[in-house]
Amino acid sequence: MNTPLDYNLVTDTIEGMGLGDFSQATIRDIQSLSKVLEEKTGQPIIHLEMGVPGLQPSDIAIKAEQEALANGCATIYPPNGGIPRIKNAASQFVKAFIGVDIEPLCCIPTTGSMQGTFATFTAWYRAMPEKDTVLFIHPGFPVQTTQCDVIGLKHIGLDIHGYRGADLITKLEEILSAGNICGIVYSNPNNPSWVCFNEEELKGIGKLADKYDVIILEDLAYFAMDFRRDLSHPFEAPFQATVSRYTDNYVLAISGSKAFSYAGQRIGVTCISNKLYQRTYPALKEKYGVGTFGDFFCNRLMYTLSSGTTHSVQHAMAALMEAACDGKYNFLADVREYGRRAKFMKEVLLSNGFYLVYDNDMGAPLADGFYFTVQYPNMTDLQLTRELMYYGIAVFPLDTMGSNEQGVRICTSFFKQEQELIFKERIEAFHKDHIHII
Repeated sequence: MNTPLDYNLVTDTIEGMGLGDFSQATIRDIQSLSKVLEEKTGQPIIHLEMGVPGLQPSDIAIKAEQEALANGCATIYPPNGGIPRIKNAASQFVKAFIGVDIEPLCCIPTTGSMQGTFATFTAWYRAMPEKDTVLFIHPGFPVQTTQCDVIGLKHIGLDIHGYRGADLITKLEEILSAGNICGIVYSNPNNPSWVCFNEEELKGIGKLADKYDVIILEDLAYFAMDFRRDLSHPFEAPFQATVSRYTDNYVLAISGSKAFSYAGQRIGVTCISNKLYQRTYPALKEKYGVGTFGDFFCNRLMYTLSSGTTHSVQHAMAALMEAACDGKYNFLADVREYGRRAKFMKEVLLSNGFYLVYDNDMGAPLADGFYFTVQYPNMTDLQLTRELMYYGIAVFPLDTMGSNEQGVRICTSFFKQEQELIFKERIEAFHKDHIHII
């Protein structure tokens, strides 16, 4: 078969790496395969599989971190709950761009949001031994379910493809009524579908959190990146949509990786509601001598996980948040590039037989952003993932992300403007070779 990458070479490489039908392939496996094929063929692979930021960070962060190191912060252990500067900056940032009040005490820097979510799941597990299951609203970030597996927490999932609006709230209540759910997890915007919960859905989720006494973990990894609305002005509506306006049973995970393009330094902030931070759980008091959720998070979990978060990077994240709150740094200006890339790729794919899997947001068009999902008719997601490799395009199948739908995730982060022509040529070639199956 005449494909952009030699068909026999790709086949032999896939089989040689033991990937077979890709049903057991991880993102890292696909990335490794891509790199091997680039070396063997001398042809570039268009990397759409990895959710890794691809933009340069602001000098604000770099200068703040350099200054902190020059001033000797590397010789001092950071406090478990974070340095005062980042705690104050995070509290202000939440007020400025989310529109809710969280005290500085309750804003805890973590080594990336992943450490924050791991600590949150552990806190749930230890605080509520009578509730042993986490509910993930899928599709979602697969590592978070792995974190639960490592901790020993059970987990179940609900794919939002068939549940939005009132149907979502009804289905959630059906699940929560069993009484075994300790927390609900979702990302907003969603990884990978890029759908965004609206205020009515979030209000419904908040009411259920109160009714069934469950904690919501709202993963804001793609903070304010719903580019259909301008969320970049501090202390002005519209704000980032959030469940925190409708319940006190919440934890917000704010990441430095995507919106701030500071992924390599591993910095995030876990923001616990004022009321939840101070809530006493008998199981924590009895076993660990620290009864409140927030104290357990800081003085038992963060202490034993890493003795706090790298000192210098806390200054970097704080400086970014301070500048954003002061209106001196529009942190969304640069990341709008992801939306431009998504718009281009969608146009090419949709004009060549592909269709969007998660195709609308409560009847409205999806925002163009960091991710989107597509499929080609009459193929499975595993078939499409493998078949696109012959055309030098690396993607990731949805079935590993809790989705019940067939399709693949497209990430825009590594797609460069100079790749637009070759992407178009390869997708057109793919459609020409496969149009017979439609």
